Amino acid sequence: MTDVRLSQTASRRAVPLFRFAIAACVTLAVTAVPAMAQKPTAAPEAAPATHYLPEPTFDTAAIDTKADPCNDFYKFACGNFAANHPIPTDQNGVDQFYQIFNVNTERLNTILNKYSAPDPARTPNEQKIGDYYAACMNTPLIEQKGLTPVEPLLSEIDHVSKSGLAYLAGELQRMGVNVFFGFGEQQDFKDSTRQVAEVDQGGLGLPERDYYTRTGDKDKQIRDQYVDHITKMLTLLGEKPEQAAADAKNILVFETKLANASMTNTQRRDPEATYHPQSLATFEASLNGVPFDPFLEAIHAPHIDSLINSNPAFFPVLVDAIKATDMQTLRAYLRYQLVSTFASKLPDRLDSENFHFYSTVLEGQPEQRPRWKRCSSAVDAALGEALGQVYVSQYFAGDSKAKTLQMVHDIEAAMDRDIDTLEWMSPETRVKAKQKLQAVTDKIGYPDHWRDYTKLDVSPTEALVDAEHANAFDNDRLLARIGKPVNKLEWDMSPPTVNAYYDDSMNNINFPAGILQPAFYDPSADVAVNYGHMGAIIGHELTHGFDDEGRKFDFNGNLNNWWTDADLKNFEARTGCLAKQYGGYTAVGEGADAVKVNGQLTLGENTADNGGLVLAYLAYQQRAKLDDIDTTKKVDGYTGPQRFYIAFAQNWCENTRPEAVRAQVLTDPHSPDHFRANGAIVNQPDFAPAFGCKKGAPMAPASDCRVW
Repeated sequence: MTDVRLSQTASRRAVPLFRFAIAACVTLAVTAVPAMAQKPTAAPEAAPATHYLPEPTFDTAAIDTKADPCNDFYKFACGNFAANHPIPTDQNGVDQFYQIFNVNTERLNTILNKYSAPDPARTPNEQKIGDYYAACMNTPLIEQKGLTPVEPLLSEIDHVSKSGLAYLAGELQRMGVNVFFGFGEQQDFKDSTRQVAEVDQGGLGLPERDYYTRTGDKDKQIRDQYVDHITKMLTLLGEKPEQAAADAKNILVFETKLANASMTNTQRRDPEATYHPQSLATFEASLNGVPFDPFLEAIHAPHIDSLINSNPAFFPVLVDAIKATDMQTLRAYLRYQLVSTFASKLPDRLDSENFHFYSTVLEGQPEQRPRWKRCSSAVDAALGEALGQVYVSQYFAGDSKAKTLQMVHDIEAAMDRDIDTLEWMSPETRVKAKQKLQAVTDKIGYPDHWRDYTKLDVSPTEALVDAEHANAFDNDRLLARIGKPVNKLEWDMSPPTVNAYYDDSMNNINFPAGILQPAFYDPSADVAVNYGHMGAIIGHELTHGFDDEGRKFDFNGNLNNWWTDADLKNFEARTGCLAKQYGGYTAVGEGADAVKVNGQLTLGENTADNGGLVLAYLAYQQRAKLDDIDTTKKVDGYTGPQRFYIAFAQNWCENTRPEAVRAQVLTDPHSPDHFRANGAIVNQPDFAPAFGCKKGAPMAPASDCRVW
């Protein structure tokens, strides 16, 4: 979900349903023109007329009736999807999430166009979302300003000494610039009532550490392209090409040192591996004489005397790397990180180059998304609850919240019954599993109390400054939590977000209004389809509380082993089965270029997909019984159970560029969509009877994997 390069670590470990493939940090032809040379020549881009329509809840056109559902269920349920949904040039793929995202983005744009015009009748929040959008859309003014809005920070970088790096790093991180390491807040893993400070690895320009360490030809090529990209960005900032090329190579050397000291994505999935409470004095001792107070002052952190160090091995290496690196390289590194963060609010030449590397090179996307789409998303990122308040009033009205909550309760009840059937779990652990289940909090649609944006200043003419202010506002909001009681009413996603998540420390499941839309949820659709679509998503998030990470947290959200040794051994044998199953899938490429799914990295998501689908089916059967629904009756030619499983598989219908699949497999804990469908289907006890599959068929193997 987090494609943007964040300056802070996540405030807590929240597990999203979906890796959202919008490169929010990136953005358009490279010409080395002086910063102020380009003048506005056209009016700001306007949004086109509405043309995105919700997908059908049950997509009969996607079904390939020639495919055997017992042989490849994804091909059966989604075989015609790619032909019917060619990839637009401004996307790296198309799937159901992106379809809804496009619909929602257009809805948000309608709202923003209304409030972007000056009007004294606007409320303060309407003024802020309208002005933020207007400034973002005014590309002629952005071109005219050139680098002027960012020159104060560039000047600071040009004059900083090594003794001043800590303070400058705090200033930059407060504005969302990813330099050197991460700093933020989180709930204490072992005392979820406490909000504590956290430091973590960070500072990389490539997506994650293994991009620096893998030795394959493709990986070497990407590193060469990264150096070329940095060279172009520094040249566009005014460096001589020869100096920029040297700086770019040295930046890669510097970042490689940080990467070698960083944990892998797979290692970071273990919460015990990233939980190292330290006194501030102990942490500062690892910095080899570098004071930390200037950083804390600059980032506006409250007084702290302790923190969580997510990777203690990282910081001594970071300090040594900085000491061994010349100031020319460090300043170039800071300049690059700064303009990369704000590229979409800078002249087109920087915006284009940034987009080219992060979206075209890494993910195969040929063209930048239209400005109106990007600016609509930018407002959602900066002022999500101000914009979301208008969104939910227009697009999440009626009884949608109540009906969704009923579905959530049905699935929670199904899990309660299912726990009783687990022959591998002892009565002792079963009691504690139910205790955790009963403590789960359900959050549907939008917050009960909206965020206050009073202290956030927004100008209709200062796109880059608006972004700086929004990042600083959010930084200050999050860091102000440190030392204060936990607020369990807050959300980590805005209401229009097309996603969902489970939070270990909160022990809650969260479903923004943005995902509770067709095709995932339609109040007028039949029970089988809604439970196959949205029910499986609800079950997915609920199961996260009991996956290989979630099972380490108790009902209070504390990192605490509540398993007997025998039950834990049984659990790990079952999750090991899933890791082996998914690790055998080839995601993209052939022969030496083949990239397989990482069964360990994706284990939590795969466990949630499998368990969530079991729970959704059990809840569907019970709901059909309570509502006296004849599940054998055919609709569109399919029985209720068949429609349930088709709806589930159609959650994952997709058409994705190979580069994007490769990037996902290398960095993301979610399996590619094809395997999210088939990988869960082969382990479902009720699938084979629904489609008459014989035991031993590819979709009904003789042995399967089952955790929950």
